Amino acid sequence: MTTTDNTRVEAPSRLGAQGITVGYGDRAVLSGLDVAIPTGQVTTIIGPNGCGKSTLLRTLSRLLKPTTGTVLLDGQDIARLKTKDVAKKLGLLPQAPIAPDGLTVADLVARGRHPHQSWLRQWSSDDDQTVAEALTMTGVADLADRPVDALSGGQRQRVWISMTLAQGTDLLLLDEPTTYLDLAHALDVLDLVDDLQEAGRTVVMVLHDLNLAVRYSDQLIVMTQGRILAQGHPRDVISAELLHEAFGLNARVIDDPVSDRPMIVPIGRNHVR
Repeated sequence: MTTTDNTRVEAPSRLGAQGITVGYGDRAVLSGLDVAIPTGQVTTIIGPNGCGKSTLLRTLSRLLKPTTGTVLLDGQDIARLKTKDVAKKLGLLPQAPIAPDGLTVADLVARGRHPHQSWLRQWSSDDDQTVAEALTMTGVADLADRPVDALSGGQRQRVWISMTLAQGTDLLLLDEPTTYLDLAHALDVLDLVDDLQEAGRTVVMVLHDLNLAVRYSDQLIVMTQGRILAQGHPRDVISAELLHEAFGLNARVIDDPVSDRPMIVPIGRNHVR
């Protein structure tokens, strides 16, 4: 993901939506929206509060059902797939997940293997290996016997991501994975997202911190008022004009001194020169 070459051979999109309208009660949050998620990349959805970011992510994961349109997973209508079949292909980390009191890290991560269990297929050594690999990849193997509720915020986020990895999916949807984390722990989680993409996974996430979204994403989806305003590589998308249109934000866009991406410098009304 950190390559400075903006060209790459893209695989066909495995996840996307065509003409979806989604709402709560009589209020439509998304209306006639089309989107295709690039395979093997990190795509981040950004936009002002209430614009439909989490609604889009929840709809792509089948937690919400569109009133019109279709969500496609590997070319099939996700609404027609069995729940277990979806869970074997797509892992979701919702906002602020809560583990039962006293549950250990190893037990929580093992729950990621539930979609693969049935009366014909019981727990096996393959499941043990998958759980161990997920714990190792997220750097929490040494916490396996610790209660989840005794961990720091950053550790808990890694454990929850570990559980989604244990599902054995290569499509990961993360809804605000850095919420409530300080900057150091947020960077730690996003470095892990970077590692997952480098290992071949497709990641879609919602973030509020614009500069972190720019630095850690191959693609941005910029939303406003339930529609997609722009989608593309951060270098091609981020501009002062777009930030004002999407967020009502006055800002300068400069070169990030530590990456090949743009950096956003917000301008408050008392700091205009």
